[in-house]
Amino acid sequence: QVQLVESGGGLVQAGGSLRLSCAASGRTLIFSSYVMGWFRQAPGKEREFIAAIRGTSGYTYYADSVKGRFTISRDNAKNTVYLQMNSLRPEDTAVYYCAADPSLPNVRVDTRYDYWGQGTQVTVSS
Repeated sequence: QVQLVESGGGLVQAGGSLRLSCAASGRTLIFSSYVMGWFRQAPGKEREFIAAIRGTSGYTYYADSVKGRFTISRDNAKNTVYLQMNSLRPEDTAVYYCAADPSLPNVRVDTRYDYWGQGTQVTVSS
């Protein structure tokens, strides 16, 4: 089993920044090999892909809606993945979830991830 704990959410004005963190733990976890993803879900909407980063290559993927504003990164020594969010907009308001999977061909599909965090609320005021 893998446990994921997100932190860093909060209330910010439009144009501001936040950095989300997701700490992973587990007896059999080999964090450096896991695909880590960020998703979000706004009220009344389906969960959507935001960003992902592969373990071994560090290759990153982004949704078009956040490309150029958000940056995903990881620190394998700390078993932690980050999401730096800049130039935040009111439409970025959502609960943000961290997800992990040991092997994932399509990182954009939420149903393929085995492990999920509890989510952290991000609210952007206009």
